[in-house]
Amino acid sequence: MDGSKPGHDGMKMDLAGFASDDTLSTARFRLARALAAAGKEPADLEARILLEAATGLGRLALLTRGDEALGAAAATLQNFAARRIAGEPVNRITGQTNFFGLDLLVAPNVLDPRADTEVLVETALELMARKGLNNPRILDLGVGSGAILCALLDARPDAFGIGVDLSPDACAATQKNLARCGLTSRATVIRGDWTAALKGPFDLIVSNPPYISHAELAELDGEVRDHDPLLALDGGPDGLAPYRLLALEFKRLLRPGGVACLEIGWRQGADVSALFRAQDFAQLSCRRDLGGRDRVIAIES
Repeated sequence: MDGSKPGHDGMKMDLAGFASDDTLSTARFRLARALAAAGKEPADLEARILLEAATGLGRLALLTRGDEALGAAAATLQNFAARRIAGEPVNRITGQTNFFGLDLLVAPNVLDPRADTEVLVETALELMARKGLNNPRILDLGVGSGAILCALLDARPDAFGIGVDLSPDACAATQKNLARCGLTSRATVIRGDWTAALKGPFDLIVSNPPYISHAELAELDGEVRDHDPLLALDGGPDGLAPYRLLALEFKRLLRPGGVACLEIGWRQGADVSALFRAQDFAQLSCRRDLGGRDRVIAIES
């Protein structure tokens, strides 16, 4: 079955010709055109990122050395292009991402951190500063890649952090990113089931828990559903299962005068707030992400 369309025919012809004697500028242009034909946008940005990863060159080098030959990187670029067009996210292909100004590794079987989660970091830093929390003890539940914990520790040299995750792959990824950022001496990573065996108190608790309901899981974009681990996405039948557990545990773990910041699904603000109000947390606020949607619940003890 052919099933081809004009744009896809052009895309295939465009990619088939990557060769060692192609110039860097030509390769970038042709890759961007192929990505655009496949509906991958912003195509030029993605082409630049993939070309940088394939060649090991930085952005400035690509601009100033555009007439140089692609060389041995041609085969790698061909592989990267095919994977991206098949739907694999750019960060998965390159194995790295930028989060809150930090260059972090993206590991297989571990959630790829998104830019919207930076709102959680911003909110946590703002609240700690406003409440005068010095030398804070930070707990990151469901630490994943370690992106949130690394960002907080990097911004607060006086802080010490504990990251907890049930996934051994996530714990290993966090350890690598802590080392990459020079933060290993100020953090401990524990493999565990949420708050089991933890003792407080903590000045700050953060979490980006799985919050996708079972009905929504089937509707997720393939780039998320097929590449992020189910453990990091599945929030139970209604998406609220982790918040029910955390609401019960925060009284025990959060220091009086401390703060907690939780990422939420954009329609979950009222429901998550109600769970914490039921546990006598009265100071709650909701912060929005870059798209103007509810993204973080801030809880003040």
